[in-house]
Amino acid sequence: MTKPAPTVTQNTWEFLRDAMITPTGFREYDARWKYPDDINLPGITALGLGLGTQMHRRGIEPVIAVGNDYRDYSLSIKNALMLGLMQAGIHVKDIGPALSPMAYFAQFHLDAPAVAMVTASHNPNGWTGVKMGFERPLTHGPDEMNELRDIVLNGQGERREGGKYEFVEGVREAYLDDLVGDFRMTRPLKVVCATGNGTASAFAPELFKRLGVEVVDSHNRLDYTFPHYNPNPEAMEMLHDMSASVTASGADFALGFDGDGDRCGVVDDEGEEIFADKVGVIMARDLAKIYPGCTIVADVKSTGLYASDPELQKYGIKADYWKTGHSHMKRRVKELGALAGFEKSGHYFLAEPIGRGYDCGMRVAVEICKLMDRNPDMSMSDLRRALPQTWATPTMSPYASDTEKYDILARLVDKLVAKADAGEQIGGRAIKEVVTVNGARVILDNGGWGLVRASSNTPNLVVVCESPESEAEMRAIFADIDAVIRTESAVGDYDQTI
Repeated sequence: MTKPAPTVTQNTWEFLRDAMITPTGFREYDARWKYPDDINLPGITALGLGLGTQMHRRGIEPVIAVGNDYRDYSLSIKNALMLGLMQAGIHVKDIGPALSPMAYFAQFHLDAPAVAMVTASHNPNGWTGVKMGFERPLTHGPDEMNELRDIVLNGQGERREGGKYEFVEGVREAYLDDLVGDFRMTRPLKVVCATGNGTASAFAPELFKRLGVEVVDSHNRLDYTFPHYNPNPEAMEMLHDMSASVTASGADFALGFDGDGDRCGVVDDEGEEIFADKVGVIMARDLAKIYPGCTIVADVKSTGLYASDPELQKYGIKADYWKTGHSHMKRRVKELGALAGFEKSGHYFLAEPIGRGYDCGMRVAVEICKLMDRNPDMSMSDLRRALPQTWATPTMSPYASDTEKYDILARLVDKLVAKADAGEQIGGRAIKEVVTVNGARVILDNGGWGLVRASSNTPNLVVVCESPESEAEMRAIFADIDAVIRTESAVGDYDQTI
C-alpha cells in the first residue's frame, strides 16, 4: 500500500485514484474530516485497510459490525470503508443505516469483536468520520488512534485473503426491543421528541410510543439537508426550539437527540433548558436511592454538584471527575466499575445493570421516562428546582486551528497555574486548585470554577464556567478566564457567548 498523498486535489485524475487524507483528521478518539476537502473515497478505503490491519496486529478476530448515519454521502463513505476492511481480510457485517449506539449494540447482539460507525455525529453537513472500537463497550482512545494514524499515513496497510461482506437484517428492531424491554409507563406522559431531522428521526418517535408515551413531533422527518438546524442538543438554537415546542404543546418535557443519537438534551415543562450535567445530577439522585454507595464519573466540563450535592452525599455516592470525550469516559466508567458516567455535552454512559456502558441517547430517554414513572408526583421542573442552584455558561468554543490548539492550550494551562501559584484571583475569588487532567479546571474557594480545554473533534478551544453564588460571579469568572485566553492572538471568535 502506498502512502496517502495529501497534495492530491479535487477534480483531478489522481483524486479518483489516490488516497488523500489530512493527518489532523485522526483525533483523540474519533476520525473526522471535511469531505471531500480533507479526505477522498480512496482515502476512506485506505482507512478501512488500516483499521483491518490494526485488528490483525492486535489479534482481534477479523469480524466487524459497520453502520452509517443518515447523511446523503454516508453510504458512499461506508462502502469505501468496507472495501478497505475486506481488502484487509475482514468479515464485514453491514447493519445498514444506524445510530452510533445501535452500532455499539450490534457488537453485543452479533457477538462482533469490532465496530466501525460512519458518522460526523453533531458536526454540520460536509463533515464525515468514523467511530470505532475493538473492546466492548469501548471505542478507540488516543493510543489506538495514534497507532491507526501511523498505519494509514505510513502506508502500512496489509492486504489479506478472506475478506467477506454480509448484510445483517433486523438489528434496528432488536435494538429497539432491547431498549424497551417489558417496561410501560404507568403515569401519563407527553414528550416533545426533537431529532432535528437527523438519524434519530427513524428511532426516537417509535421508541416513545412503545413506552406508552404521547409524542409531540419536532422535526422528526428524515432530511439530510437539516432544514431547520443542525441536530445538536447542546446548541442553544435546538434547545430554544425544543422550549418553544414544550410551551406550545403543554408537554411534560422535551428530549432532543444529536445527529447520530448518542446524546440527549432536556427541556422541562416550563420551557427551561436543563444543561446535560444538571440532568445527570437529577438522574444520579434517583439512581442513588436504588444503588447507594455507587461511583459516578463526570467529565471536567460538568457541574461541581456531583461532588457537593447533599442528596448524593447522603447516599454515599462517590464522584470522579475525568477527561472529556466519549472514549475517555467509557474507559473510566469501565475501569472504576462505575454505575454511570455523565458528560456535559449530553453523552451519558449507563453501565450494568442499567445499560452496557456505551453512550446511547435512546437509553437515556428510556431511563428518564422510568425516572418520571418512579416519581409520579414530580414534574421535570420540580426535579430541576430541587437541585442546589448554580449559574453556568453554555459550552463555548472560540476558534483555534487544529494544528495550534494543543500548543495554545499548554501555554494557557501554564498561565492559569501561574496565577494560582501567585495567589491571584479569578472572579474575585481565591483559587483553591487547578485540575489539569484535561486542560485546566480552575476551582475557586467557594466551589465555583472555570475550564479551558481543547476540543477533540473541531478546531476550537472549549470554555465553561460555573458559580454557586450568582450570575454576576459566573460572568466575572468567565471574564477573567477569557482575559487569559485573549493573551493568545491565534484564538478567534466564540461560536456563542453569555
